[in-house]
Parts: sequence; C-alpha cells; structure tokens
Amino acid sequence: MENKQPRGLWFIYVVEIWERFAYYGVRAIIMLYMVKGLFFSTQKAGQVYGLYTGLVYMSALLGGYMADRYLGARKSILSGAVLMAIGYFIMMIPKPMFFFIAIGFIIFGSGFFKPNITANLGMLYEKRDLRRDSGFTFFYQSINVGAMVAPLLCSYLGERVGWKYGFLASGIGMAIGTLIFLWGQNKYLGDHGKLPTYKPKAEQKEAQPPLTRQEKHKVAVIFIMMFFTIFFWMAFEQKGSSLMLFAFNDTNRIIPLINWEMPAGWFLVLNPFIIVILAPLFSKMWVSLARKKMDPSAPIKFVIGLLLAGLGFIAMIFAAKIVGATGGKVTVFWLMFVYLCHTLGELCLSPVGLSLVSKLSPTRFLSLMFGVWLTATAIANYAAGVFAGNYETMDHAKFFMVPAAICIGAAFVLLLCSKWIKRWMHGADDDNIKA
Repeated sequence: MENKQPRGLWFIYVVEIWERFAYYGVRAIIMLYMVKGLFFSTQKAGQVYGLYTGLVYMSALLGGYMADRYLGARKSILSGAVLMAIGYFIMMIPKPMFFFIAIGFIIFGSGFFKPNITANLGMLYEKRDLRRDSGFTFFYQSINVGAMVAPLLCSYLGERVGWKYGFLASGIGMAIGTLIFLWGQNKYLGDHGKLPTYKPKAEQKEAQPPLTRQEKHKVAVIFIMMFFTIFFWMAFEQKGSSLMLFAFNDTNRIIPLINWEMPAGWFLVLNPFIIVILAPLFSKMWVSLARKKMDPSAPIKFVIGLLLAGLGFIAMIFAAKIVGATGGKVTVFWLMFVYLCHTLGELCLSPVGLSLVSKLSPTRFLSLMFGVWLTATAIANYAAGVFAGNYETMDHAKFFMVPAAICIGAAFVLLLCSKWIKRWMHGADDDNIKA
C-alpha cells in the first residue's frame, strides 16, 4: 500500500479550512458580543454559549441519521454549508431575536455538515489502511488552519471596528467553502458519499444481518471512549468562555515598544497555530511508531490527552492566585503555556478519536456513528458553558481546580480500563498492514 494520501483528502482539507474559519471566527467574538454588544449577564451569556456550542455538535445526530438513511453524505454536506452561510449573515443584524435565529441556522447546518464531511473522509480508506490515522491528523490540521486565521481577522473586526463585520467575515468564508465543495465534489470524491449507506428493509435485496458480537463490542468501545472525551472537551472548551474572560480582564495584553493592546480573541490563535505546526509531526510519529509496532493504543493516547489538559489547568490555578494576591494582571506566558498543554492533549485525543470511529463503526451506520461521537462534544460544550457561567461568582483559583481534578481523575480511571477496552476493539487498533 502506498504512503501517498488519497487526493480526496486534500479537497476535503480545503473545504474544511473555510468551514472552520467561519465557525471559529464567530466563536472568537460571540461571548464578548453577548456581554458587550447585547448586554447579557455573564451567567446568561455562558449558558447561551454552552447551549449553542453544545447543539452545534448534538445536531450531528440528526445530520448523520439523515445522511445514512436518505440523503447521502454529499447532499448533507452541501445542505449544511448553505444553512450555515445564511446563519452567519443573519448574525450581522444587532438584535437578540435575529441573533437566536442565526444560531439556529448554524446549529442545523453544522449538524448536516460536520459528521458527514468526516464520514466522507473515512470512506476514502480501507478499514485497515495504515494511512488512516495519518490522514485524519492532516484533516485535523485543516480544521486548525481555519481556526488560526479566523480569530485574527474576526476578533480585530468585531472588537475594534464593529461586531457585524466580524460576522460578515465568517459568512463570506462559509460561502467560499460552499462554492469550492460544489465545484470539486465529483472530481475529487468520485462516487464516495453520493448515496445513503443504509437502505430500508423494503429496498433491500437481502436482509442485512444483525451486528455480530465483535461489532457490538466495537460499538461499545465507541461509546466508552466517547464518555471519556466529555471530560477533556468540558475542560478544553473553557478557552472560549472563562479563559477568554481571564484573557480580557486579568492578562496584560499590551505589546511592548508599540504600546498596543492585543485583542483578547487573539489568544484563540495559539491553539490552531500549534496544531498547524505540530500536526504533520504527530502524523509522521504515529506512522513511524505503527511500523515499529510501538504505537500506543487509542485508550493510552486518550489518557495522555486528559493528563495534559489537567496540567494546563494546574497552571491556571497558580495564575489566578497571582491575580488574586497582587490585584494586577499576569503576563501572556501563563495562557501560552495553558494552550500548549491543551493543544498537545488535543492532538493525542481528537484526531485519534475520529480515526477510531471510522475503524470501529459498521459501514452502514458510519455517518450516524460520527454523529453519536460528536454528541460527547455537545454534552461537553453545554457543560462547559454552564460551568463558565459561574466564573464571576467563584474564586478563580478554585474555579480552575475543578477541570484540573476532573481531567486527571478521568485519565486515571481510563488507564485502569485500557487493557480490556483494547481487547474489545478486536484488533481494529492494530496497524498490521505494511505501508
């Protein structure tokens, strides 16, 4: 099998850059917009933020189901892209009613787009293709190219020029991604994703057999690993809420020599920037370790990711104590360290998880299982937003102790369970085909 990735990967890579540009552009300013522009309380803004980001991922269940049963991945992707573009443009209207209408469009659009573009990527590989983890890591890099550029532009436009201009930039980005997908889908994806993968019984020439014992075990592993990702994402997603408020209120953002204050939203560039730099290295590392039969199992990679997330919040405990003791602001290096830890943890967990779902899922439920997987992110995002709503009423050091303890505790439990989880994967995580 050749090392070269399928060319459809690079087409999906480009489309995903623009979709993520749009999403992360809005996410860089939405919390500040609600507090400073719509004058929501911090508690209300946190709850809305959590509900919005949670439903963006929860709607993937509907999008995955509709793709598998009726639309196919490709039509679902295009439908979702159009809905999201409409939502981003509506968000330019500075009234609460239109704000909520806009996020409704974005939620449903993302539900149709997100699980199906990932499933379409999985269709480009055979089940035991050694390139799969590497390909999904490159795909993850594309997510973060868009996420890196978006806060730079949208935060500056939103915070310094006007909120609507930040939303306008996101809408234009989503429109560009939609047009690119419409232009190149047949050329680069062939027939992959054109038709639904599941046929109703009335249309089946032969009855589809029930899931085997091994398939049930594999599906169970997806749910188990999904459960542990909730703890990681609940902590990680503080970057758009409590960590954003810490950056805005308690971090010295003045650039020396030019005496210019950096927008708070620019801190969100750190995470995707690190991923863009390190994702190719991680991709090569997983392939190299797999060839040497030294690649850690998926559960162990998740353990490492959770520990790194916990380490980042341990640093935030000390940063918050410094602010509390001095009444001043901390340097940017505290948040830089936090984002470094969280990003390294993300690279160990998120692309590996996407690849794992594509390996373990029964083919006829592939899009649906990606929707199920994203449900964990939905739960985590909602919990993260609700928890962030307590930021102003809690001692900040104690606030950051909570995600630190949760992540480290979850890592310890997963480590204890890792061996039998590995057995239930029935070799799906063993890269035993020579590249």
